[in-house]
Amino acid sequence: MAAPATMAVQPAGTHGARAQDAAAAGLSGGEGGGGGGWSVLEEFGRWRREDPTTAVAVAAVKALTSVIERSEATTVMGLEVELRRACDDLKRESSGCISLRAACDIFLCFVSRTSVEADDLPAAKARLIERGQRFSGISLNARRTIAMLGQEFITDGSVILTHGFSQVVLALLSEAAARGKFFSVIATEGRMDAAGQRMAGQLQRGGVPVAVVVDAAMGVAVQRCDMVLCGAEGVVESGGVLSAVGVFPLAIVAKAMGKPFYVAAESYKFARMFPLDQNDWEHGISALPSSTHSPNTLAATAASAPSTSPEALAVGLVAAEAAPVGPKREYAPPDLLTLLFTDLGVLTPAAVSDELIQLYL
Repeated sequence: MAAPATMAVQPAGTHGARAQDAAAAGLSGGEGGGGGGWSVLEEFGRWRREDPTTAVAVAAVKALTSVIERSEATTVMGLEVELRRACDDLKRESSGCISLRAACDIFLCFVSRTSVEADDLPAAKARLIERGQRFSGISLNARRTIAMLGQEFITDGSVILTHGFSQVVLALLSEAAARGKFFSVIATEGRMDAAGQRMAGQLQRGGVPVAVVVDAAMGVAVQRCDMVLCGAEGVVESGGVLSAVGVFPLAIVAKAMGKPFYVAAESYKFARMFPLDQNDWEHGISALPSSTHSPNTLAATAASAPSTSPEALAVGLVAAEAAPVGPKREYAPPDLLTLLFTDLGVLTPAAVSDELIQLYL
């Protein structure tokens, strides 16, 4: 997912300063800018530790805002170099986190626009700090906004099927319960990380009746529910979503049974990605066999791999008690989704591309 490349044009006389700034941005002891032993990764970790419920993307923007506040760059170009390095550090540290990558790219769009608009460095820094704080504030309030919008779709006596653990889905259901609506929830177990168990525990503590079913029973669960509701790791340009593994077959079943499939996601998870299928994005699994592999290729792979390696597991040549492999996320295409509850409003999947254009312009 490429970051916007627009940069401010500096007068020819600032070439030396730009070079100094670029070098300063990579000084040891201060990854991502700042120097003096401070690093953007440490700042990011501090925000996460202070409040574990804070979204990864919000913590990233807060850390990037700190980079601006600590920056010793002498030109706007130098400041932009520091921020791009800081974003690269964050992306490398959390390479599988789509929402973090999206938030970094959106913030860099703010930087690029400000680099063009601002007349001098102090004005650019002040504007960027203000935008970073405003972005963080909007992001922190996003869950509340989505909860207010989404709870309108929950009626008394309804049965809701959830999949995976999502703070925004939890906020939405909690808001509906707080308004006196009576409903019950079926949560899929979430085999890989017990995410459904966590969701069920949180809802039960809030007084919501919950039943947990094994993932393989999603067909029975969908037939008994009135709607499916899940969160998302990322919302892509097509209007589809990347969410907890199992979301793809769950969406297929819901579509086949005529049940609405709702997704709750904050706008900072809108990512500049356009996956076409399950193999068109980085899901971290390369060992699974496919129709492009010949029997000889699979046999050779298994023969050369340790009995407990992913390669051997993938071709089924190990004992049944061996640990299974699988991706953490799956892609659900837009034609399987009904509506998305976002802090920008209730959107159809087709409307997502328009919102992405506005975010990244």
